[in-house]
Amino acid sequence: MSQKLNVMNNLLKAEQAMQLVLCIMALYYQPISINWWLWLPLFLAPDLSMIGYLISARVGATCYNAVHHKATAGILIMAGVAGHFPVLLFTGLLLWAHSSFDRIMGYGLKFPDSFQHTHLGIIGKKTSNVKTGVVPAAH
Repeated sequence: MSQKLNVMNNLLKAEQAMQLVLCIMALYYQPISINWWLWLPLFLAPDLSMIGYLISARVGATCYNAVHHKATAGILIMAGVAGHFPVLLFTGLLLWAHSSFDRIMGYGLKFPDSFQHTHLGIIGKKTSNVKTGVVPAAH
């Protein structure tokens, strides 16, 4: 990988890390009382959207992207603030934090042809069913 591409990837990961930290800070100050042991399961809960892949790659990508798109999180955050619904605000912040963490780890929004085909490149083992012609991005 070229040095310029590596610098850009690190810059984008730093941006996602800052969003993750901001969301965690905002979650800490929410008026919702959650037991400490629930934080990890709640943080990982958006990945349950991968269950759609049991039906097909297209359904899986649709479910995954609906939950992991930051616009979904943003809409929930705005609705929570505007309507004074702490649960919606909490859920939106949690989704935003989770999506930022996924981007840091190299997991992007999914294309409908394969779980491995993301907007950040190809993830995991290269398989013959991913027919994208995209060169995987190194993360």
